[in-house]
Amino acid sequence: MTDSNSDNPLAGAGLDTLAVRAGILRTAEGEHSEPVFLTSSYVFASAEEAAARFSGESAGNVYSRYTNPTVRTFEQRIAALEGAEAAVGTASGMAAILSTAMALLKSGDHVICSRDVFGTTTNLFAKYMAKFGVETTFVALLDTPGWEAALRPNTAMLFLETPSNPLCEVADIGALSKLARASGALLVVDNCFCTPALQLPLAHGADIVIHSATKYLDGQGRCVGGVVVGRQEHMQEVVTFLRTCGPTMSAFNAWVFLKGLETLRLRMDAHSQSALHVAQWLQQQPAVSRVYYAGLEGHPGHALAARQQRAFGGVLSFEVEGGRDEAWRFINGTQVLSLTANLGDAKTTIVHPATTTHGRLTPEQRDAAGITDNLIRIAVGLEDVADIQTDLMRGFAALA
Repeated sequence: MTDSNSDNPLAGAGLDTLAVRAGILRTAEGEHSEPVFLTSSYVFASAEEAAARFSGESAGNVYSRYTNPTVRTFEQRIAALEGAEAAVGTASGMAAILSTAMALLKSGDHVICSRDVFGTTTNLFAKYMAKFGVETTFVALLDTPGWEAALRPNTAMLFLETPSNPLCEVADIGALSKLARASGALLVVDNCFCTPALQLPLAHGADIVIHSATKYLDGQGRCVGGVVVGRQEHMQEVVTFLRTCGPTMSAFNAWVFLKGLETLRLRMDAHSQSALHVAQWLQQQPAVSRVYYAGLEGHPGHALAARQQRAFGGVLSFEVEGGRDEAWRFINGTQVLSLTANLGDAKTTIVHPATTTHGRLTPEQRDAAGITDNLIRIAVGLEDVADIQTDLMRGFAALA
């Protein structure tokens, strides 16, 4: 964990500069690119120094489960991009959510979670956190009165994604932050779809931001990782959990994510522009009954997203006429798009949420979240838009 607020020549620098240079550590070799510290442990100059490091009396590396210079550089950079005091790298996006929950919740606490989150996130709170005495109430993302009605004296956390996966619904972070603050709860926002290039939840009142670094922070589908971002006091608790339980980000993966961050703004702009073109094009196709993308003016969250985000991101969903069979035929008809549940890649991906990303939810849970059998999700990549559309036309041809 590292603090992003120390005095440095990058104070006040723009996002693109921070994405390239924040947190840079150079060794005596004077390397230009960030080094990768592939070591499990560190050598101490004396028994006294070792004792001081282990006790926390002096700063420095102890063991790469929770102190590694490459991971620290990544943490400092993402904290700078999010405008946060500190960040903690983890082994995956789900490890970031688990670490946050285990570090900041206790038995008897109550969580309010959006129904419109990644299916595994729902299972984490509904099944596993429940085993430790943490009760979760699931509410519709856009039902602000519902969030307020669900508040209890023991509510400790409000958790949401915005835009949501896979329907791209947009939550009012500021309104929910006021509810959380008034009740003494923490507001945790999964910012995976937007990244700090497009949205800064902390600036709108969130307390903690979660990322699956596997997605857009990497940008090329190479590594798995996650990160938690927020105030120093909260991140120290997450570090304590990480030190004890070990869901740690590897040094090599951290180095890959650092390289991804260097092009983050450029990629997110390109993803957003292409996704808007594809969404507008899909609206014109007769076999499509509905398109979900906040960049469309007819989307219910368009105006809010325009205020809260810098652009609308690369993920969209749409419903084809029919049911599961038609959705599968469409997906199987494509030949270029990658059929995979991952997103945030340079390659466009396509998936059937009801039987993959949200397949472990009950039919009732999927219905409540609006995930239909004819829903298809696309994460628009960096290929030529015309080529993406050509491949989607193969899907439409399979429905004829």
